[in-house]
Amino acid sequence: MKKNIAIVLLAITFSTQAQNTTEIQKEIDEIVWKPFQKAFQTVDGDALNAIYADEVLRVTPAGIDTENSFKKANIQRFAANRTNGDKIALDWWWDDRKTNEHTSYEVGFYRIEFTSKNGKTQYSYGQFHIVLQKINGHWKITQDWDTAVIGGQKIDKVFFEKNPPLQF
Repeated sequence: MKKNIAIVLLAITFSTQAQNTTEIQKEIDEIVWKPFQKAFQTVDGDALNAIYADEVLRVTPAGIDTENSFKKANIQRFAANRTNGDKIALDWWWDDRKTNEHTSYEVGFYRIEFTSKNGKTQYSYGQFHIVLQKINGHWKITQDWDTAVIGGQKIDKVFFEKNPPLQF
C-alpha cells in the first residue's frame, strides 16, 4: 500500500513539473519568441535587441562576441534591409527545450528567407542553441550560438524540412 502511494505521489510530482515546464515555455513563447520573430519580419533591430539581456555571450562561426557588438550589427543590418526594401521571414522548430523556473536551454533549427524588392529570394539555414534567463522578472536571451554546419554537413532545405516550422 505504501509503495502504491509513493508511486502515485511521484507520478503527480512529475506531472506537475511537466505542466509547470509547459506553462513556462508558453510564457517564453509569448514574451521572447513571438516578438523575436516579429522583429525579424518587421526588420526592427531595436525590438530584436530588446529581447537580449544587457550582457550576452554570442557565438557564431565568425567567433565569440562578449561585447554585444552583434546588437550594433543588428541595427545596421536591419536599417540596410529597410533601405533596400528587403523582406525577411524567420521560421524555426525546436529540437529540444529544457526549462525550469529561471533558465531555459533551447535548441532548434531555423530558416531565414530574404526577399529583395526585385523579388529575388535567398534562404539561410542553421542550428541554434539559446539560453534564456529570467532577469528581474523578464525572460531575456543571455547566450546565443548558431551555426550553418553540423559535423561537417551544411544545414539545408532538406534538413530543415524534416519538421514543420512553429506556428504561433
